[in-house]
Amino acid sequence: MTSFKLDDFLPYQLAVLSSRVSDGFSRHYRNAYGISVSEWRVVAHLSQADSVSVREIHQRVDMDKPKVSRAASRLEAAGYVTKTVNPQDRRLVELSLTPKGREMIEALTPIAHRYEEHLSQLLGAEDAQFRTRVSQLIAALGPEIRNED
Repeated sequence: MTSFKLDDFLPYQLAVLSSRVSDGFSRHYRNAYGISVSEWRVVAHLSQADSVSVREIHQRVDMDKPKVSRAASRLEAAGYVTKTVNPQDRRLVELSLTPKGREMIEALTPIAHRYEEHLSQLLGAEDAQFRTRVSQLIAALGPEIRNED
């Protein structure tokens, strides 16, 4: 036995927390629309802009490029996004939401707000401080190259 205690290890705690928080909301979009966490991240990011490259989504949502590309392909097949080749740089694929994709975001937005409010209530008076600390940690770690398994 070692003195290492997994349950007290901050990276482990954050991974478990992230998984539980994500799972709590994913059941809403998975059950209603049949999309995965990766697909939700792509759609949610696309809801913030008219058209976005796979490269930009990869950098923004912290998923590797192949995972973003697979999610985009599944979303395109389901009719939620369209793919177009960037006319200035034909290596870039631009994604945008279809009307069906925008309808999905509109339906999920109030559910997302309610879920976030539920989490805020669980945090209570420490909600604002927790969010600040999480933002500080994200900024301090930066967009480091991820070690994929």
